Amino acid sequence: MSSDQPGHSLDPDEVGWLSQLRFNEQGLLAAIAQDYQSGRVLMLAWMNEASLRESFDTGYACYWSRSRGRLWRKGEESGHRQRLHRVQLDCDGDALLLQVEQLGVACHTGRLSCFFYQWDKHGWQIAEDVLVDPEKVYR
Repeated sequence: MSSDQPGHSLDPDEVGWLSQLRFNEQGLLAAIAQDYQSGRVLMLAWMNEASLRESFDTGYACYWSRSRGRLWRKGEESGHRQRLHRVQLDCDGDALLLQVEQLGVACHTGRLSCFFYQWDKHGWQIAEDVLVDPEKVYR
């Protein structure tokens, strides 16, 4: 993926790397979304072959929603999409790193990142403000 041209319509089978992916028993790979500029980890989700193909075809992150049992196009309800800049595969072939341009917030709680709890001597503390009222964004 290039930051200039989302949606290269890259077919993983054509470039031979689909065979390098090691999906789990449910046919899924862990996918970490990271802000391509700041490096901030935004969220962890799951991808199957269909969501990965759609992500490459459109240039925007598409995941597999385990709770919904269907493809989940990030931002389909909120409009807070993730434009792909780079996709990387880990050394074991079982996890992806998606470097994205986050358009809006990544978390359904209205925070930039889903990783907003921080541990201290008193336990888990919220360490990030709500940027968008989730009641106004999610139906």
